[in-house]
Amino acid sequence: MQQLFNRRAVITGAGSGIGAAIARAYAAQGARLVLADRDAERLSATANDCRALAVEVYECVADVGTVVGAQAGVDACVEQFGGIDILVNNAGMLTQARCTELSIDMWNDMLRVDLTSVFIASQRALPHMLAQRWGRIINVASQLGIKGGAELSHYAAAKAGVIGFTKSLALEVAADNVLVNAIAPGPIETPLVAGISESWKQAKSAELPLRRFGLATEVAPTAVLLASDPGGNLFVGQTLGPNAGDVMP
Repeated sequence: MQQLFNRRAVITGAGSGIGAAIARAYAAQGARLVLADRDAERLSATANDCRALAVEVYECVADVGTVVGAQAGVDACVEQFGGIDILVNNAGMLTQARCTELSIDMWNDMLRVDLTSVFIASQRALPHMLAQRWGRIINVASQLGIKGGAELSHYAAAKAGVIGFTKSLALEVAADNVLVNAIAPGPIETPLVAGISESWKQAKSAELPLRRFGLATEVAPTAVLLASDPGGNLFVGQTLGPNAGDVMP
């Protein structure tokens, strides 16, 4: 039995990394998908992988760093499938700088893409979910939003904001059977970390109890769990941590 059969799901940042892995996992579980990313070529590759699993897939080329782009996936899902059941706010960016060298533009860009887009997309999806009294919003945060990270203060601040937003929104809408949760992965081998220095990655690996970064395919099952019924039914405002032991709440 497919856990997400016929569910209508939007996944942002689906062109690569964790978003692509979640897209493939949702396709394997029978979901109908709207996949959003600003990279059309990568998005198409993910979409084709999902279509090979015999599910409906709509590609939405959009930049969540804009209001219209953050709303685009939800709007496409409503137009294509008549509503939305699951929203995975995964799209994000990652840059590195010491706080003393961090420009206001770097700070604002980070919050716009990694935090504000989560609010905009969630706000767009909520009326549909509340009207049908069923929905799942899954926000991809980071363990650095819990513990912080040197040279990543802007990223950690944005992801801490995602976790706080997740908890607050969960309190607002759980009574209407719309469940909002977060996933806070540890370091994962994805294109997102390609711009981080090798010395930082080596030092980080040595800190982890597993002594290695995770894989996107090791994170995706958590997103399946949170979206599933009955598996995800009791998770409300939670932050689940597939993080190789980097954070132990």
